[in-house]
Amino acid sequence: MLFFQDSKIKNLSVHQVGNKLRDEFYVLGEPFLPAKDQVDELNNILLKFFCQGFMQVNDVYRLFHPNGDLKCNEVCYYVSKFFDSMIDLHELSVELTKYLYETSCHLKIRSSDFYVVHFTDIQFEGELFEAVGLFKSYSKTNFLQVNSDSIGVEFKITRDAINMDSIDEGTLILKSEKDLGYKVLFVNSKNTVESQIWKDEFIRVSVRNDDYQQTSNIIKLAKNFIIDKMDDMFELEKVDKIDMLNKTGQYFKEHETYDQEEFLDVVFGSNEKAVELFTDYKDAFTEEFDMPIKSSFDISNKAVKKVQTSLKSVIKLDKNAHIYLHGKRDMIEKGFDEQKGMNFYKVYFQNEG
Repeated sequence: MLFFQDSKIKNLSVHQVGNKLRDEFYVLGEPFLPAKDQVDELNNILLKFFCQGFMQVNDVYRLFHPNGDLKCNEVCYYVSKFFDSMIDLHELSVELTKYLYETSCHLKIRSSDFYVVHFTDIQFEGELFEAVGLFKSYSKTNFLQVNSDSIGVEFKITRDAINMDSIDEGTLILKSEKDLGYKVLFVNSKNTVESQIWKDEFIRVSVRNDDYQQTSNIIKLAKNFIIDKMDDMFELEKVDKIDMLNKTGQYFKEHETYDQEEFLDVVFGSNEKAVELFTDYKDAFTEEFDMPIKSSFDISNKAVKKVQTSLKSVIKLDKNAHIYLHGKRDMIEKGFDEQKGMNFYKVYFQNEG
């Protein structure tokens, strides 16, 4: 998850980009220089405008080029020059505006405002980053402003103003892991042709699939399979599912390297059918999202800490009590009391805290 509450906008530039196929052009703006008494207020307003959509984003991408040379990716090339202090932000924005114009060759692409923003102290995955943000806004709206004084009330309509509720297309390029194509985050208002061209032809990215992503994916897959898929083939009690979730979490806490065969044996034991079904489930995921999961990789502790909280180990009993299970499966038994006509759990323990 991304946090921007303590971030700062160091600089930004705004330009307008038309559609080349409709003989529209681009218009370059001047460097943005806010009045001194408006800096803090503008920073807070614009941070929310640019960044709030990224707060629920989890997928991380990399800049890439089909020939494997990152220097051939224009966005990567110019952003790297900026991060290396070879050009300033306005120069960066001008070069990217020209390139965006060249890629705006589809009849469904609308004229837009194009923002290039320099951020500091963007928090993501527990670390602070410097970042370049690229944003496109083409949604306009009308605003009614009401002013009152001793004389009366005045109404003023502002037409075709920018809708500050959300950005239409947004990309954050975090200054991290340059050689791999940086860490890149995306947000868009709708999955449209414009969004696809922005992502696939202008930015050009591939999904990150490093140890962090591999660790996160296999834990999430195991969780979803245990909770949602195993009931289709097996009759499982809630306590059995929680036991397997606990084993999943414990495996990643105690190991530095993931080994597929060992992991499946720890979680599913001698249940060969469950192992087979999970393997098929994993393979379907990797094929659909083109994100292969290796049979062995280094476990990312950051990913484990982030995903661990989703492996809930609680049994909710009506409104009377909750049972939290962190130990062995054989320390709890489920039964039915014929006389009371109710289910019960019997829990074994040595010491009461």
